[in-house]
Amino acid sequence: MMQSNRDYAVLNRKFTERLERDFRAAFENLAWFRPGLRIGVGVSGGADSVALLTLLHELRAELGVVVSAVHFNHQLRGKVSDGDEKFVASLAEKFALTLHVGRGDVAGTARREKTNLEDAARRSRYKFFGRLAEQGAVDVIVTAHTMDDQAETVLAHIFRGTGIAGLAGIHPVSGCVLRPLLTFRRAALRKYLRAKKQKWREDASNRDATKSRARMRKKLLPLLEKQFNPAAIQHLAALAERAQEQSKLIDVLADQLFEKHVTFSGQTAQIPIVDFLHPCSIQSDDAAAVLQAKLVLKITDRTRQRAGQISAGHIEAIVRLAKSGESGKRLQIPGGIDVLRQREILVFQSRHIHRSTTE
Repeated sequence: MMQSNRDYAVLNRKFTERLERDFRAAFENLAWFRPGLRIGVGVSGGADSVALLTLLHELRAELGVVVSAVHFNHQLRGKVSDGDEKFVASLAEKFALTLHVGRGDVAGTARREKTNLEDAARRSRYKFFGRLAEQGAVDVIVTAHTMDDQAETVLAHIFRGTGIAGLAGIHPVSGCVLRPLLTFRRAALRKYLRAKKQKWREDASNRDATKSRARMRKKLLPLLEKQFNPAAIQHLAALAERAQEQSKLIDVLADQLFEKHVTFSGQTAQIPIVDFLHPCSIQSDDAAAVLQAKLVLKITDRTRQRAGQISAGHIEAIVRLAKSGESGKRLQIPGGIDVLRQREILVFQSRHIHRSTTE
């Protein structure tokens, strides 16, 4: 028995050393990495984020980075949410790391903005992350999205109906938020924590089979790996990488068109109809549609007054308006935005501006 325990300990040590070595190599090869970086680790208390914090704590001297812990309390689960915060605080104390804590009434935000809780929680959390970076508390925030999260996201987008942007899934870089675990599997991170005898918190909602993401995680993805292809997760993640490459090209073209053709006056944006319908002088409707969608999203990001999801249906309606030739016709789209055609110009206008000019 003693020999068996020693063998088990040796295997655990070899596994942790290998995972830390792989993580360090992957981390140092990331385009944004540099020694001296002040890294805030987003820690919910769940296994993936605890593993990310543990890895960076163990390797911070070798990587030459300054690590702190970041936790946002969404205040959605009462004492459980407070328990998560206390757990992260004790973990930061154990590792002798600075802890940055944010709190927000996410349920109240969702009611006021008429959006779902998940979206309100994400935006509140990322707003807090952005403030920490703006205030100079950290240079970047890293989050613990894994290859499994990427596969789930791609599948979820496919089921809802998506294009290249949806297939791109979770991007490795989004402003000050970076995601260094997208090439690592969730199971490996849990095995690492068990080998390190490091506890984590389980979120009961992750096992709630009434939620599509939980069902996908518990039933669909294991089924795909077992009965269709053992590398299904890896292939879905690779699909996301290829879609991201194509999205980057489209983004570059859309940025060039945006700077060249879109003009702003306060919260009102204008673009000539001809430049919107035939970007880069493209005559094919199918080819132009990709850039039109990107232009709409870039313009609405600048003119929106509140949260709101712009769907493919909204974009199609805007294109029909541009093609219709009906000057003065107006569309209302999410985010408090009106879109209208004024002769040969397509106008995106905050709804409160329209109201104030007509009262």
